Amino acid sequence: MSGPLTPRSDVGRCFAAVDVGASSGRVILGTVSSGRGADDAVPRVALEIVHRFPNGVLDDGVNSEGAKVLRWDVCGIFAEVQMGLAKVAELASSRGLRVESIGIDTWAVDYGLVDPAGRLKLPVHAYRDSRTECTVPVVHEKVSPERLYSVTGLQFLPFTTLYQLAAEPTLEGLQALLIPDLLAFWLTGARRTEETNASTTGLLDARTGTWSTELLEALGLPAGLFPELIAPGEAYGTLLPAVVERTGLPAGTPLIAVGSHDTASAVAAVPAAAGEDVAYISSGTWSLVGVELDAPVLSEESRAANFTNERGVDATIRYLRNVGGLWLLSESQRHWAAEGRELPLAQLLADAAALPAGGPQVDADSDEFIAPGNMPARLAAAVERRGGTLSDEPAAVVRCILDSLAAAYARTLEQAQALSGRRPRAVHVVGGGSQNELLCRLTAEATGLPVLAGPVEATALGNVLVQARAGGALSGGLEALRAAVAASVELREYAAVGA
Repeated sequence: MSGPLTPRSDVGRCFAAVDVGASSGRVILGTVSSGRGADDAVPRVALEIVHRFPNGVLDDGVNSEGAKVLRWDVCGIFAEVQMGLAKVAELASSRGLRVESIGIDTWAVDYGLVDPAGRLKLPVHAYRDSRTECTVPVVHEKVSPERLYSVTGLQFLPFTTLYQLAAEPTLEGLQALLIPDLLAFWLTGARRTEETNASTTGLLDARTGTWSTELLEALGLPAGLFPELIAPGEAYGTLLPAVVERTGLPAGTPLIAVGSHDTASAVAAVPAAAGEDVAYISSGTWSLVGVELDAPVLSEESRAANFTNERGVDATIRYLRNVGGLWLLSESQRHWAAEGRELPLAQLLADAAALPAGGPQVDADSDEFIAPGNMPARLAAAVERRGGTLSDEPAAVVRCILDSLAAAYARTLEQAQALSGRRPRAVHVVGGGSQNELLCRLTAEATGLPVLAGPVEATALGNVLVQARAGGALSGGLEALRAAVAASVELREYAAVGA
């Protein structure tokens, strides 16, 4: 699509965005309205968080090897989603408006297995579960890492969907629905796989954007294991009568596929200027660091650098690498709280900022930081292996985390530029990490590029704007969607050192 993003009505139009992350979920009312006058044709989007709910990995005992079993309470998530949709419907109705559609985004790679009758048959494991430690070599015996990359273009991550599927006791007669698709199925009865999330499974052909028959056959996976693909902007279907009754939403309300991988929605809302080489950091529990491309990079150099080629809105490629994120900080806070030390984040960041530069760092990408546990102790051990010492003072731990993340961002962006040939002039930081002034400042220093921070709610904005375009409330391509974001939010710039 091309052309300006133009509202087709002067009246605000309403859309519901369901945004579920690894630690919390929200149901959001998004309102899209026209520009502010004859000289301002760019529409605005406003968000209201109507319902929040906690989410998190559940400890489900131990397996036969004595390792913890970690899973998601997907039924609880679904109940919260319906509760939130009911609140959205009530709020819109009180204003004389109608919710026109719903969009869902969540984290990637995890899935539920359902039988032909639609029943969930096995626990929904969380990606932090250790069950794939034994299956990675099994998969690589069948298909080499080099061949996997040449087909899928995905970086190696031990929790990618294909490694999880190899750990299942059975797949006979079952179908896999990624988390946003599972929620969509329960809302509409339609089984589909949205393509941005499909591209994280390790089973999608990066060149064609279709399921790889070669990999499915080589890994002994049923051809119909995943439902047919659906692109952002297409409809799963309309709400089931029981859902209409529980939520109060209008009968016939469609559920629109958005960038259901939350990073895909977030990148769609990066407020980049027209023609800009887009470099971004979607900063949250994980940091997704990369550039936007028109085609995948499938070279051996790219594989060796562990870069991934995931699909984005409007058939773009999110060429990126997963980098350790603010999970390191939140898990440290959780540990301190368990010890009886409730430490406000603002004070932790202020104390960390007061420390001198040049302190110890760790490899923020290391697998040793993936699982829950005593994060400060793991960080100290990692520093010690590098020949350094990390104080157990919380401010020192926080500064180590943020210095390590900023250094990892700089390394990753430098590699992304070298491998893709793109030359961004700024770095867009979106998501929760865009509020972290110290992290943004350290990132500008480490990358040597100005950092444009915001929007915080990039994922929800991308979700709403794709819905609005699908519903005819807007028209235009990604550049136009991003112009609407830039007109709707305030950004903060952190200058590069020496700029």
